Amino acid sequence: MKDLFNIEGKIALITGSSRGIGFVLAKGFCEAGATVILNGTSEESLNTSVAILKDAGYNAFGYAFDVTNEEEVIRNVAWIEEHIGAISILINNAGIHRRAPLEQMTLTEWKTVIDTDLNSAFIVSQAVAKYMINRKYGRIINITSLNAEGARLSIANYCAAKGGLKMFTKSMATEWGKYNILTNAIGPGYFSTDLTKVLEEDPKFDAWVKSEVPLQRWGKTEELIGSAIFLSSEAASYINGHTLYVDGGWQACL
Repeated sequence: MKDLFNIEGKIALITGSSRGIGFVLAKGFCEAGATVILNGTSEESLNTSVAILKDAGYNAFGYAFDVTNEEEVIRNVAWIEEHIGAISILINNAGIHRRAPLEQMTLTEWKTVIDTDLNSAFIVSQAVAKYMINRKYGRIINITSLNAEGARLSIANYCAAKGGLKMFTKSMATEWGKYNILTNAIGPGYFSTDLTKVLEEDPKFDAWVKSEVPLQRWGKTEELIGSAIFLSSEAASYINGHTLYVDGGWQACL
């Protein structure tokens, strides 16, 4: 039974993984025996994160490239496939916030979030899927958000991107399922991360989150590891096009 959740020896590419949720997932997958490819835009930050994992004895590599740049993505994915090995797990985690009231949001703030949080998943998934299709095997996980289901003030760009990513997950599952590529998503609720630090330090917002979540606390990033490993493993071999919300029960209550 334990083999159902085994990802040992698999190669996983995790975008936006030099810090935050991405790094936590990278560490969790390393601990589960996978070889992990970290990605970020800052070579210095990436090297630091990879060094932490290597010093712990894990198989980890880092490649700094812009996931919104198709040429860079295609080149780096090809390099990884040739020099590291077959990417069997892809986690599209790269994401940013640019907060502003909708009537004041600039087009640049809108486009930047859409590019990073949605378009990058298309670019990276398409580049990786080319190899997965040939092998007739692959697991793709998109990190969406609770905001794919419900909006909040000042993040219209983020809500649009994550809502689009939820539907893109369904489209990928529909089109690539015939190649034994399973595509699912994880939708975190409110977790303590670099992106949410400003919100967690706001006493009013912090109290609001704790009053709305049945568990009465913010999520810990480590609590996302199990869901990601599950969706990457044979235990989820007939799950395709699903979004697994990890939100402490937020959507369970009104």
